Order: sequence, then C-alpha cells, then structure tokens
Amino acid sequence: MTGCMAIIGFGEAGAAFAGAADWRGTACAYDLSPARRAAMGEAGVKSCDNAVDALANAQLILSLVTADQALQAAIDYAPLIAPGAIWCDMNSVAPDTKRAAAKAIEAAGGRYVDVAVLSPVDPARLAAPLLVSGLSAADAAQNLRDIGFTNVREAGEEIGRASAIKLCRSIMVKGIEALSDEMMAAAAAAGVTDDVLASLDASDKPMRWADRAAYNLERMATHGLRRAAEMDEAAKMLQQLGVDPAMTRGTVQRQREAATNNKTARNAA
Repeated sequence: MTGCMAIIGFGEAGAAFAGAADWRGTACAYDLSPARRAAMGEAGVKSCDNAVDALANAQLILSLVTADQALQAAIDYAPLIAPGAIWCDMNSVAPDTKRAAAKAIEAAGGRYVDVAVLSPVDPARLAAPLLVSGLSAADAAQNLRDIGFTNVREAGEEIGRASAIKLCRSIMVKGIEALSDEMMAAAAAAGVTDDVLASLDASDKPMRWADRAAYNLERMATHGLRRAAEMDEAAKMLQQLGVDPAMTRGTVQRQREAATNNKTARNAA
C-alpha cells in the first residue's frame, strides 16, 4: 500500500485489527466517542480530533463503525476523502445499504469496496477471513494484504455480493445459536437436558453443507406438512414450559410453506 490509511470507528474491530498490526506512523483513526482515543494510542495509531484530519491524506480507509451508522458515515465523510481513495466498508449491513453507501463515496470521487468479515474479530484479528467485492476489489484486496490481513478473498465486482454471502451465512450461524437457546431453555425446564444432548450426539452425522442443504430442502418439500404439525406441538410444549417459541413458530411456517409450494408445483406439472 502506498500512502497512509485511516480507520473510521474504533470499537472492538478497529482495536483488534490495529492492536495486532504494526500500523504505527501510517494509520490515523477517528471515532465519534472521545473515550476511544486512549485505545487508539494503545494500538499505535494516531488519534485525530475530527474526521477531516483523519481522512486528509488517506488512500485506504477502513470503515468500522456500528451497523446502524455505516451508511451515514459514508454520506457524511465522502466529501472529505481524497480522490481515488479506497473506502473499505467492513460493516455488517444489507447489500442495499452498501450500494447506497457506494453511491455517496463514488459521487465524491472515491472508490467503494464491500468487505465482509466472516468470523469474530477476536481472537482471529488479522487472520479473520475477509470477502471483498466491487470494481476496485482487486486493489483493495492487495492493500488489505499489504497492511497485514492474511486471509483475503475476492468475490467479484458487484457491490453487495460479499455482504450477501456473509448475511446468508449468518442466517444459519446465528439461527443455530438462537435455536440452541430455545432448545436448551425448554430442555432445562423439562428436566431432560442431558438426554436431549446425548440424543443429538447420537444422531448427528458429518455432512458437506451442499449435501446437507439439499437433503434438508428435500425433506421439507416431501414431509413439511407432517413436520409442521410436529413442530406446532413443540411450540405448544414450549409455551407450557414458559419458553417463548419464537424460532419454533418460524420453523412451523417454513416447513408448511415448503410442502405447500412443492404440492402446488407437482399439481401444475
């Protein structure tokens, strides 16, 4: 990377990345909260009092604000970036949000890149897998490698593609977490936690996700109505145990819809 870099937003991700890197003398940082300045100094980056100073000479910008501020940060700071500077939007937001942010950055003469961080930043830090998309993805990927990131992959020229991959994946990852919470609450309330976990251990079979997804979809299409009825009973049990069946209600709906759509398709064939 040639020139200096800027970090906009210095929360958990900014602190983790900077703390693992040697960006002393090359990186400036700005955060709306003055309380974050001490963390910047500890990580070896220059603390700036305002975004103007942080962005003045930056050729690479890492946007690491909170998700609800990602678009506003791009809109507010776009007029401050140098022509041709690369704005790496590393926030977890919807593809349409990233496309809106890209318009603001590109209208100001910058280059916008959608970056998806595919793992927790701690403990992975600079080894966190990064997925990069946009017209300047190749340049951004090389710049990210130059400043120390070790697991960077390009995902094409379409803004929003990297984020779509991340969020689709998150539906499964975070969904499993939420289902685990619902299941464990019910198992504890029913006094059957050990038996439930042992049963899951006995039935779990390692399988490639491509095969697992295809198998799951086929099962839903073929047996969704019966499974929806079973999960409806599971929802009743949860309510009786004092557990909100939020995830289970969604399962009932998806199972029923999959079977109904499959039946409609067969009848139309």
